[in-house]
Amino acid sequence: MAKDYYNLLGVEKTASQDELKKAFRKLAHKYHPDKATGDEAKFKEINEAYQVLGDEKKRQQYDQFGAGFEQQGGFGGGMNWEDFMRASRGQGGFGGANVNFNGVDLGDIFGEMFGFGGRGGRRGAARGSDLQMDIGLSFTEAVFGVEKELKLTKNSACDVCTGSGAEPGSAIKKCDECKGQGQVRRVQQTMFGAMQNVVQCGLCSGRGETPEKQCKQCGGDGVAKKENVINVKIPAGIHDGASIRLSGNGEYPGPGGQSGDLYVVVHVKKDAAFVREGNDIFTQVHISYPQAVLGDKIEITTLDGKKKLVIPPGTQSHQDFRLKGLGVPYLRGSGRGSQFVKVIVDIPKKPNKKIKKIVEELQTVIE
Repeated sequence: MAKDYYNLLGVEKTASQDELKKAFRKLAHKYHPDKATGDEAKFKEINEAYQVLGDEKKRQQYDQFGAGFEQQGGFGGGMNWEDFMRASRGQGGFGGANVNFNGVDLGDIFGEMFGFGGRGGRRGAARGSDLQMDIGLSFTEAVFGVEKELKLTKNSACDVCTGSGAEPGSAIKKCDECKGQGQVRRVQQTMFGAMQNVVQCGLCSGRGETPEKQCKQCGGDGVAKKENVINVKIPAGIHDGASIRLSGNGEYPGPGGQSGDLYVVVHVKKDAAFVREGNDIFTQVHISYPQAVLGDKIEITTLDGKKKLVIPPGTQSHQDFRLKGLGVPYLRGSGRGSQFVKVIVDIPKKPNKKIKKIVEELQTVIE
């Protein structure tokens, strides 16, 4: 009688590849021969079923012709049973690399069960924690840029051994415990029986090497907490809330590791005279009614100091004047934004008789 692969995996014929994968993972956990609930015959059947249904082309042929289409050899020319079982136990034959079986990472599945994780060799270099500092800037400092000196107490490389953990003059050797692999294999007795487990080497902390003689200053840790002085250049035109990344200025993790990064977050104080929007700035200036009518040349405040602004005759209250190139420098590229000056015409609140007479005469002329 032909095998019903869908029934073996407990899925419908309309099941998606994701549903097939989930079903296979669940059953693989349950029936693996090394587990108490294991059943080697059942385990072999679900693997055979998934090798067919997990492959779109084979699945199409199976749906059309049934299990006999090319399955005389069980695994149909794919991974043989012995190799599959070695991979599922994290054993040799694959150079310690992950084995992918129709889109399912065997190291992922069986690493969860037995702890070997599907990965051999040494652990990658450790990376220290990132740090963050907040600094305050005046409006002008943010506009034109400034260099700031920061003082930060953090884990840094030991000054004596320069972070290696070795006493000066002492060599670094291959770890005696893990033989340079950074990992050691352990056999644990569990409720399911003896299981192999690959763990990080405790002697070298996964580095694969140790100093012949430990640094007396740091005890071989390679780390010392100390105050660091860091100079940071704040670029012209930086915005409030922006952060600057200083690579390698975070925490130092220890020998063989890489320091994290330092993020400097900028907080810009508000200015009484200027309001910033992007790279443009906005100011206000008050003029009298005669100045608005007759025109004038007045002095205004800019980021570059005092400048003259020409008020043409007939200027309206709240009229804006644009001064190109007097705004905030662009962070990328050259040039600056503009300064917009809003002119506000002051009307006397309590005009005297003389003012009233002049205005009446003016009104007659205008009419």
